[in-house]
Amino acid sequence: MLTYIIIGAVGFALGIILALFINYLKRTADNKNILKSTELAKKIISDANHEAENLKKSAVLEAKEEWFKTQKKYEEEISSRKKELYSLEKEYNDRSLNLDKRLEGLEKRDANLQKYEKELKTRENELQNKRTELEDLIEQQNNKLSEIARLSREEAIQILKNNLKNKARAEAARDVRKIAEEAKIDANKLVSGVLATAIQRIAVDYVSESTVSVVSLPDEEMKGRIIGREGRNIRSFEKASGIDLIIDDTPEAVVLSGFDPIRREVARLSLEKLITDGRIHPGRIEQVIEKTTKEMNDNLVKIGEKACLETNIHNISPNLVKLIGRLKYRTSYGQNILQHSIESAWVCGILAAELGLDQELARRCGFLHDIGKALDHEYDGSHAKLGADVARKNGESRIVVNAIEAHHEEVEYQSVYAVLTQASDAISGARPGARREMLETYMKRLEKMEEIANSIEGVSKSYAIQAGRELRIIVDPVSIDDKKTAYIASDIAEKIEQEMQYPGQIKVMVIRETRQTAIAK
Repeated sequence: MLTYIIIGAVGFALGIILALFINYLKRTADNKNILKSTELAKKIISDANHEAENLKKSAVLEAKEEWFKTQKKYEEEISSRKKELYSLEKEYNDRSLNLDKRLEGLEKRDANLQKYEKELKTRENELQNKRTELEDLIEQQNNKLSEIARLSREEAIQILKNNLKNKARAEAARDVRKIAEEAKIDANKLVSGVLATAIQRIAVDYVSESTVSVVSLPDEEMKGRIIGREGRNIRSFEKASGIDLIIDDTPEAVVLSGFDPIRREVARLSLEKLITDGRIHPGRIEQVIEKTTKEMNDNLVKIGEKACLETNIHNISPNLVKLIGRLKYRTSYGQNILQHSIESAWVCGILAAELGLDQELARRCGFLHDIGKALDHEYDGSHAKLGADVARKNGESRIVVNAIEAHHEEVEYQSVYAVLTQASDAISGARPGARREMLETYMKRLEKMEEIANSIEGVSKSYAIQAGRELRIIVDPVSIDDKKTAYIASDIAEKIEQEMQYPGQIKVMVIRETRQTAIAK
């Protein structure tokens, strides 16, 4: 019994010890887990701090980058604004300078007008005095005539009237002869213009430089390929293009001959394409010429549109635009008609601006005045009439149509724009170098001008300057006084009009100069 009690006590003690041991083991394990958790927490906190630091640095860098971008943007905007302000300031200064110049010019003009007004008033007074003196003289002469002839006053007046009539008739006859001579000169000029226009519209073979084009060949063998077997290629080319193809002994070149400049240009482009392609036979020739013709029609429209934009003219009919493009391939006295039309448009606009008129309408009149020269010879009539008809059919205004039709005085002017159109046409065509003139003819004209001037008594020297547009004459100051210089200028100008033919106008300037020299010793 005691033994069992002891065994039980020992077992109870062992159980308590075992329980304590197990509890100890659990605490040890919990402490380890706590340590691990603490270390993990510390690591997580460290990583979080590190990551936060990185994020902070990244945010700071991004903020700095964004700040730099914003600063750069503002700096660029400030620079752009500065440029705009500088440009506006420069424009303002230019306008202010121009206004000052115009104001100064207006003041000078006003001063000149006042001066001219005073001179005119003085001359009017002088003229009135001379008229009074003349009336008194006539009255005295009539009285003397009446006394001498023992005629009545009425009979003397009748005789005087008859004498004045005879004198007026003689002067009128001289004026008629002068007008007839001027008409002959103008007729010769008009005939030259008509012939030049007709040459551009009818195929004539005597203007070689404006009726032929030269095409270069890569080698002499190409001539045989262009001719083809028994000449079939060259016949097909001439039939399809309407242009003569001349193959002669000229090395590595052929000549295209034909008056129509557009057809000749189509033929030239087509032949160059055939030479580059290498396939030359009748079918290919017709195909290339047809394609090139379509390209040329499109190109004519582009040329016309470009010219309209260059002159700042809008709302022109497509039919007129194509005709304007054709003017690029037309010439008059060697002057390109399209360039002449553009120049006339700007000159006409400038003249209208000076007169306070509609500049755009004036440019339109000047730009379209030679549109009739783009039409072919199938149409009858002068280029002014043809141009007016085609402009009328394509919706142009009455003012523009009249300016086109009247610029060669074939019809009466109906507006001031027609006069400006004629003036701009003359300015563009008559300026030095605008139209072709042989050097020999030019030199002969200058010599003739100086010869006419030197034939006048009292002229010591004469010089033709400004490409023959001005003749300066130096007279002997001893034999010629100031009053005679005006007569000499008029006489020389009249002789030039009678004996010479020239484009535009010639300014005759007579210079009388006296010099006195003294030597101080």
